Amino acid sequence: MPRYLSLIRIDESAAPAEGPSEELMRRMGELIEEVTKAGVMLDTAGLTPSAQGTRVHWEGGKISVTDGPFTESKEVIGGYALMQCKDKAEALEWTKRFLQVHEEFWTVTCEVREIAEG
Repeated sequence: MPRYLSLIRIDESAAPAEGPSEELMRRMGELIEEVTKAGVMLDTAGLTPSAQGTRVHWEGGKISVTDGPFTESKEVIGGYALMQCKDKAEALEWTKRFLQVHEEFWTVTCEVREIAEG
């Protein structure tokens, strides 16, 4: 079965400073448990804020290293989910359910891509 990576992009400027609510974390935990029991979820995690990240860039034969925060970024990768699904439609359905556990004030986008196997 194909594997899919869902890159979870958030607008850090619109996210609550205190992070996700307890209610959101409860709903997310329930969904993750359901996806795991269905044999779909292989791995998932949230990431620390971009202010704690570092970008390494290659251009023109040179490497540059920039510590966060990154002022030019509105959306940043806030987490990921690695799923094994029968097809892309199933991966998209689980992703939609993930987005729907968030409160309305969150701005979250998931980019779902199939992993190219060997």
